Amino acid sequence: MGRAGRSLRRVDLPRERRVVLRHRPEHPRERRADGVLNAASANGRFTIVGLGEAVFDLFPDKVVLGGTSLNLSVHAQQLLAPHGGRGVLLSRIGTDDLGRQLLSEFKSRRLPVDNIQLDHDKPTGRVLVQFRDGEPHYEIVRDVAWDALAFSQAEQTLAANCHAICFGTLSQRDPRSRASIRTILRAAPQAVRLFDVNLRQDFFDAEIISESCALATVVKLNEAELPVVAKLLALPNGEPAAQMETLRARFNLRAAVLTRGERGTAWFDASGTIEADVPRFEPALGADSVGAGDACSAGLLVGLLRHQTPREVVALANRLGAYVASQPGATPVLPAGLGD
Repeated sequence: MGRAGRSLRRVDLPRERRVVLRHRPEHPRERRADGVLNAASANGRFTIVGLGEAVFDLFPDKVVLGGTSLNLSVHAQQLLAPHGGRGVLLSRIGTDDLGRQLLSEFKSRRLPVDNIQLDHDKPTGRVLVQFRDGEPHYEIVRDVAWDALAFSQAEQTLAANCHAICFGTLSQRDPRSRASIRTILRAAPQAVRLFDVNLRQDFFDAEIISESCALATVVKLNEAELPVVAKLLALPNGEPAAQMETLRARFNLRAAVLTRGERGTAWFDASGTIEADVPRFEPALGADSVGAGDACSAGLLVGLLRHQTPREVVALANRLGAYVASQPGATPVLPAGLGD
């Protein structure tokens, strides 16, 4: 799962394309509880949780570990561990061969496994990948371990003491996991809660998206997802910027974030729209864009927890996403200093 970091090409510093003139006060749903965020801010020991699915992509010739929540937790761990923080995967896996392989890979990379639930009845999550006329087709297997994600005292403790959580729609396709995820989010009023929409197959509807936006402090989606979300939530027709602003205002979000591939990330908040340049990295052999969006999410959360300006947050998200897109695999080893 990754290789040693490569040296980076020199790039120009990102520059802001629109000046933010007004200071935005702290979001009312991000009040610090029991000093959790204040204490961590003093020493940088943040905990970021990837909440949801952990899967293996089963190709005809290989097996690849992934899943949005898993990828996010791996990127967060790499960014936070040097400063005493951690990225945590909160998911559920089977006690089968794939589950054992996941635990082995996590331990080999010194990733936390304490909050990975074990299910003795259901298999570890799988995505079946087949090629038809050279094009990949994916089937996300139903009724797997993470569909039965549970809530107990361990999850309550993690939720009450974490600083940020990232969650999506796929892991809420089953009523059991959906209920647990919403309980966990409600148990973390002090945390930055990033809803990464991440639409997959038909595992979403208007209720899941609307309720998730209501539980979030920041919402992130890509250009392909915006028209779908706009239709489901009855956002007004028009330019993407107007739709993003309507989404932000309707759910009283700190920010709504639109990812645009090579054009980078656009941040929409009450002060306006923020963009930053996207650095270019030399593509490695076999490079693909898998995991770039999850690296972007990790950058958003780390930047927010560091109390960086929106421009700095966007620049960090762009930098991480661009680097991962220049490498093969979803969770390459990040070079030292990339997240600084």
